[in-house]
Formats: sequence, C-alpha cells, structure tokens
Amino acid sequence: MNRRNAVQIVGKYGVITFGCLVYAAAVALFLDPNQLAPGGVVGISVILNRLLGLPTGTVMLCINIPLLIVGVWKLGLRFLISTIYATVVSSLLTNAFALVGPLTDDLLLGAVFGAILLASGMAFVFRAGATTGGTDIIVRLLKLRYKHVETGKLFFCTDLVVVSASILVFHDLNTGLYALLSILLFAIVFDLVLYGGDTAKMVYVVSEREQAIASRIMAELELGVTYVYGEGAYTGKQKRVILCVAKKQFFPKIKDIVKEEDRNAFLIISNASDIYGEGFKDHFAEEF
Repeated sequence: MNRRNAVQIVGKYGVITFGCLVYAAAVALFLDPNQLAPGGVVGISVILNRLLGLPTGTVMLCINIPLLIVGVWKLGLRFLISTIYATVVSSLLTNAFALVGPLTDDLLLGAVFGAILLASGMAFVFRAGATTGGTDIIVRLLKLRYKHVETGKLFFCTDLVVVSASILVFHDLNTGLYALLSILLFAIVFDLVLYGGDTAKMVYVVSEREQAIASRIMAELELGVTYVYGEGAYTGKQKRVILCVAKKQFFPKIKDIVKEEDRNAFLIISNASDIYGEGFKDHFAEEF
C-alpha cells in the first residue's frame, strides 16, 4: 500500500467516524430519551429498548447482524469492512452518549435536532461509501434497482412503517406525530447534505445577442457555455441557443446578464440534480 492510498483510507474512516459520532449523538441525546422512534433500526431499537430494557445501541447492533450478511451478499466484501466498522462504532457511541442523558425533554426540540443530526451523520457515512447498517443497507439495495429515486425518499418510505408501529407500542399519538415530523426533516436534510452541492439550474437562452450574453457568462462567472444550433419553425431562421448549467448561487447573475443584454430574450430554466463533469460529480464516483 502506497502513501497516497493510506492517506485516502485514513481520510475515509475519519469521515465515517465523524458521521457515526453525530449519528449516535442524535439517537442518544435527542431521540431515544424522548421516545421518538424515527423509523429504521433506530426506531425499532427505541421501541425494543422500552419493551425489553436493553441498551439501544446494543439492540441496534443485534438487529444489524442479519442485515449485514445480506449486504455482504449483494454489495460485496469491500462494503462489509467499512459498514461493519460504522455499525459497531455508531452502536458503541450510542451507548456511551446514553450515559450523558438527554439534552432536552421537549419533544419538538428532540424531533427537530435529532432529525438534523441523524441525517447529517448518516449522510457523511454514505458519502464515505459506507452505511450505519439497518435500513441503510436496505436503501442501498433499493438504490441498485431504483437509481432515479433520491435516497432520502427511500428512507422516508421504510421509516413510515416503524413510526406507525411506535404509535401502537407507546399508545401516544403525539409522540408518533413528532416522530413523523422527525423523518420528514430527516429526508430533507439527508438529501440536502448528500446532494446539495450538486443541485443546479439548467438554462437555455434564445436571443439575438447570444454572443454578448455567452461572453459575459464566461468572463464574469467563469462558467462553461454551449451553443445548441436550432431553427425557428415559423421564420426558418437559424439560431444559436445558449445552454448553460450552473449551481444555484450563480443563477440570479445569469438572469441579470440576460436582462441587461436583451430584454426580449427567451429564457428557459429547469432544475438539474444529477450533473457529471468538471465542477460537479465525478463520472466514476459511486452512486448513493
């Protein structure tokens, strides 16, 4: 193993460890003490903790064992090593944080901050190519089949079942509704952390001053511009249509440039979430 590979591995496991730390803090300091079962193995573990009296982190680890076996079968040995590490570390840290006690007994605060931390921690683990076990594995398997569905939405579907079960076990509709709020926030924050840097706007500009507009976009924003050649169906006139993909923070300036150069320009904007190439995703990066 050369030095570069060693640094990459250390960096990867550093990110996984940090993600597990945030994940465990969410469970032990916000969710579990308030009987909030936000779906997945965490939610099941919170329920079993109340029914059996076993530490939540220990229950998480036990539930994950059969799921890890399935994960290795479908995703391979490389998946096994990093995910076992993340699963064990997150379970141990959950038990350790439980000794500290809850940071709040307010259900709303517990649901909100628990969801934000849980989603952030899990997203860091996912970005490093691992999972924290549990329904993370199930979601990774579903992603192999449904690549077009965002990961947070898949989590929401699987978690909804567990939240429904928690209402029946705890006989408390309010707690269940707060848990539902938690998984809604989780889905939003998870996708934001995991995909946020790649979301962008795809812009088409049809204008008589396409050269001036393209030049300013390239010069002032240092963005790439492509000309798409088209023909007006009514006039039969050849046109150069500007195509530009830019991260959302650049879009207001693009709009200003178009408005300043040609108030009669035809501007088409759409959202783009999966973009591969320089400045966006690596073509060979692992899909999450």
